[in-house]
Amino acid sequence: MKLNKDTNNKNNIYKYLPIFLLIIIFLIFPFIINAYWVDVLFFFGIYALLGLSLNIVLGEVGLFDLGHMGFMAIGAYTTAILNTTLGIPVIILLPISAIAAGAFAWLVTFPIIHLRGDYLCIVTIGMGEIVRLTLNNNPFGITGGSNGVYGIDFPSFGSIFIVDNSTKFYYYIWLIVGLTIIGLVNLQRSRIGRAWNCIREDEIAAESTGIDVRYYKLLAFVLGAGLAGLAGNVYATKLMIVSPESFSFMESCMLFSIVLIGGMGSIPGVLIGAAAISLFPEIFRTFAQYRMLIFGTAMVIMMIFRPGGIWPRKRGAVEFKSLLLKTGEDNG
Repeated sequence: MKLNKDTNNKNNIYKYLPIFLLIIIFLIFPFIINAYWVDVLFFFGIYALLGLSLNIVLGEVGLFDLGHMGFMAIGAYTTAILNTTLGIPVIILLPISAIAAGAFAWLVTFPIIHLRGDYLCIVTIGMGEIVRLTLNNNPFGITGGSNGVYGIDFPSFGSIFIVDNSTKFYYYIWLIVGLTIIGLVNLQRSRIGRAWNCIREDEIAAESTGIDVRYYKLLAFVLGAGLAGLAGNVYATKLMIVSPESFSFMESCMLFSIVLIGGMGSIPGVLIGAAAISLFPEIFRTFAQYRMLIFGTAMVIMMIFRPGGIWPRKRGAVEFKSLLLKTGEDNG
């Protein structure tokens, strides 16, 4: 009995060893690379957080959302306006931005959550563009129009610690990404995660087991938008300015590509997809005229030979049946 216990402990150590090594590498990176690449890795973290947020909607539930940058815009502008006009500290605005983006997501998706496939995709495109155009042209002027809002403060934890340089922002964003990953892994294993996967595989079968499909779809949009709002908060404080052109339709397409490239529903896959989107263009900046051509060609080749993504999440028929039974028992 003791031998089996020792064997299990060793297996657990070997299982988590790559994660520990990865954490150590991320901790020492700022000390072995220059400030430019620290900034690049910061934006890698932003895209990773945005990819994880869209993965809830697209990867977990299978809902097409091509207006996801609109939720990031809500979080960024909530931070910018409240900080510059009322002087509310950025750290306090971190959860407020998430709540604002989540509330907006519930408001706009509640009437259209019954739509599926291409129809939902088209509506989300319109939603994202409405947000961007409203920020650019509104009668109140609080968003600064095309000039945006500037003069945003740095995040600070009282007088103890102020996030005011590239290295600190690097640790700041990756701390948030790390906590988000822990939360999402636990969410995938929970009743909510099982319900999302059932809906993704077969919505009718999921509803027949007693799953409230409408509720879980709305929940996915709200949680995904909340994480995008967090990313908007960090993005705004890093640049100290927000403007509408940062939240264009093309940026939403980039987020969509992150989830597809990495693998729908796969957290490691999303991180790989975010790395491909944010690091690949920088690595090939020397070939500035051809880098997007190379990137596009690589995406086409990958979609031919790896249609499920670089690191797809394994979902078999047996797993789906067990999900239905287990979730049905929870709801019964």
